[in-house]
Amino acid sequence: MIELLKDKNNTIALIGASSNKNKFGYKILVDLDSKGHVVIPINNKETQIEGKKVFKTVNEISDCPSIINFVVPPNIGFTITKELVEKGYDNFWYQPGAESVEISKYLDSRNKNYIDDKCIMVVSNLIDNY
Repeated sequence: MIELLKDKNNTIALIGASSNKNKFGYKILVDLDSKGHVVIPINNKETQIEGKKVFKTVNEISDCPSIINFVVPPNIGFTITKELVEKGYDNFWYQPGAESVEISKYLDSRNKNYIDDKCIMVVSNLIDNY
């Protein structure tokens, strides 16, 4: 999945995007956007963040995102993950604090690609090292 992150034409859906500048859902959005990544904010309570249209769910996006990044509590993320796996999505990235053993076991059992031990902002800063 690191290869997907290297290609800035790939889209990243950010579940838990936020307009609150103190939250990682905001920091990740702004960070990846500033690095030239195509980031699609997902939040069922927001309509616009930093001039970007916010989608309520990944299913509202017309094109399948290359990476679905989670910055929500694990119980919420697990529910969303199961829905997305059933719809055929494959590449999941869980920020520190959004991951869980339960999610990892579920994704393993479905042969899905995921990262659950690295911050996407840190990896994008060090992308040339991968």
